[in-house]
Amino acid sequence: MKLKQLTITLFTFCVAAFSGIKAAEAASFSVVADGLNNARGLSFGPDGALYVTEAGTGGNGACIPSVTGQGGSLCYGTSSTVLRIENGVTSPVLTGLPSIALADGTGAGGARDIQFDAIGKPYILLGYGADPTFRNNLGNIDLGKIIAPDFQTNSWTSIADLANYELVNNPDGGDINSNPLGFFIDGDRLIAVDAGANNLLSVQTNGTNLQTLSVFPQEILTNPVFPPSGTPSTEPGQVPTPTAPPPSQLPIQVVPSSIVRGPDGAYYVSQFTGFPFPEAGAKIYRVGTDGETTIYAEGFTQLTDLEFDSAGNLYALQYANQSAWKGNFDGSLIKIAADGTRTTILSGNGLESPNALTIGADGAIYITNRSDRPGQGQIIRVDNSQSVPEPNSALSVFLLGAFGVAWLRKSTNRVGLSQKP
Repeated sequence: MKLKQLTITLFTFCVAAFSGIKAAEAASFSVVADGLNNARGLSFGPDGALYVTEAGTGGNGACIPSVTGQGGSLCYGTSSTVLRIENGVTSPVLTGLPSIALADGTGAGGARDIQFDAIGKPYILLGYGADPTFRNNLGNIDLGKIIAPDFQTNSWTSIADLANYELVNNPDGGDINSNPLGFFIDGDRLIAVDAGANNLLSVQTNGTNLQTLSVFPQEILTNPVFPPSGTPSTEPGQVPTPTAPPPSQLPIQVVPSSIVRGPDGAYYVSQFTGFPFPEAGAKIYRVGTDGETTIYAEGFTQLTDLEFDSAGNLYALQYANQSAWKGNFDGSLIKIAADGTRTTILSGNGLESPNALTIGADGAIYITNRSDRPGQGQIIRVDNSQSVPEPNSALSVFLLGAFGVAWLRKSTNRVGLSQKP
C-alpha cells in the first residue's frame, strides 16, 4: 500500500475532545483581528506590536502537483503578507511574498513564522510543502527559505535555503520533501524544523553553516485506526480496501511542527504525526545541548506550536483533539508545569484549527485561530488564565491547531509527515 504523508501547511483538519479529557470551562478569549488568509505564525516586535504571517491564497501563476495528488494543483501567486496589529488596528507591513495554494485558497504554503532577534531585526520563515525539485517550475521564488525583511522598503534578503538543503542532502534518507514550519532565534543562530524533511536545522544569521542538528526517524504505530471504508478521504491511497485487513503495525513519520528553547537551554520540538494521525500519539521531544534527542512528554494529538512563559510553564497548542480525518476542527491549549502537571486552558468553544501561539508582555496568550480558512482566520487573545486540571495526565492530549495541515509525502513506505495546521 502506498503511504502518503500529511504535514502541516497545506490541508487542514481538526478534532473533537479526546476521550477522557475535560474541556476547559473557565477560559475565554476575545478576537483581536479577523478575516485573515491562512494565518500562521505570530510574534511581538521590539515596538510592542504583534506581527502575524499570512500564507496567502496562491494565485494564477504556474502550478505544481500537491503532495497527496488530491484536490488539484498548487498554484503560485504573491498573496502572502506580514501584518502588524496595534491598538486594534491591523495593517500590512510586508506584501508580495510568495504563496502557493489550491484553487480555493486552502492548503497554502507561504509566510509561516516570524521572529525578532535581540536587537529587533526580523526574520521570516517561508513554508513550501512539496518536492523541492518542482520549485524551478514556479520561477525564482523564496518558498522554503528563511528571509530577512525590510519593512520600510517592502523588500527582503534570502538568508538560508532549507528546501534546497533537503534536495541536496536529504538527511533522513526518505523521499525528497520540504516544508519548514517553525523556527527559533538562538543568539546568532536560526534553529528551524522542516516537517517535510523530518529534521532540525541550524544556520548562522548571516546564512553560513547550514547543518542538521537532529533527524527524527519514522515511528511504528501499533493497531492504527483508519477512516471507515468508503469514507471520503484526502488520503485514499492510505486507507486499506475492504478486502485488505488493516495492518497491525504501520510506519509513520514524526512531522516536527515547531521549536522553542527551554529554560534549561535545550530545544523542545512538537510533533504533528503523519496519517492516520493517531490520537494521543503526538510527543514533545527534547534535544539537549549535547545533541541527544529524548521524549519530554507524550499523549498529545496533532501538536502545532510550543511556548514557555517566564515561570517555566510550557504551553502546547493542539490543532485538533481527534484524528484529522474525523473532520472536527476543535483544538486546545494546554499548559504543562515544570513538574509535569497538565491543565487545559481552552478546548473548543470557538478555538478551531489553531496554528501558533505567543505570549505578550502582559502574560496574555495570543493564538492564530481558524488558520486553515482563507478569509476567516483570526488572532485571538485568551483573556482568562484559569484552567481545568486534566483528569489523568497520562490521557492528556495536547489540544492544538496548526497552520492548516498540509499533506506531504515523504516516502512511499512510510506514512506521516511532510506537509503545519
